[in-house]
Amino acid sequence: MFRQKTDKRVAVFFAEGFEEVEAISVVDVLFRAGIPCDMVSITGELNVTSSREVTVVCNRSIADEGFDFDEYDMLVLPGGIPGMPNLRDCAPLCNALVRFAEAGRGVAAICASPSILAELGILRGRRATANPGFQDVCAEHGAEVLPGERAVRDGNVITSQGMATATYFALEIVDYYLGKDAVDDVCEGIVLM
Repeated sequence: MFRQKTDKRVAVFFAEGFEEVEAISVVDVLFRAGIPCDMVSITGELNVTSSREVTVVCNRSIADEGFDFDEYDMLVLPGGIPGMPNLRDCAPLCNALVRFAEAGRGVAAICASPSILAELGILRGRRATANPGFQDVCAEHGAEVLPGERAVRDGNVITSQGMATATYFALEIVDYYLGKDAVDDVCEGIVLM
């Protein structure tokens, strides 16, 4: 049962070809922590199919009448191919990411998707990480890449490396909003020691 612990709200964006664990584990961990979270399709369809042909049903779409990015406190990008390029090609989402970052609001990306943040100028002068195949893109756009870190938080921006680091990525979001005690509670519940 969901027990809300904060008024902060997170949107995880789903594009065709997303990476399943990187998306769903974030939603799961935030749910466990009591952080409201919506699964948001970037298309007009609520059904979105992953890179490995797993279809999930989102509860919102950016095409919904009245959808407003400003309903959220953090925007989260899973990775995956072609998920990441599809996210990158979504102009309304990219515009919102820049606006959020400039306003000091939460922005998070994992795997290949930190490269989107880098290309938008969001990682310039910030510590970050990404999938090893995309760390060079982050560095080329002015990020201080920390290749050995599972997840990196620099102010309002959180980045991570990939599927195996997805839980740590999600826990960094929990820590951002609720602190270490909430992280410890989730870790105990999921047997992460």
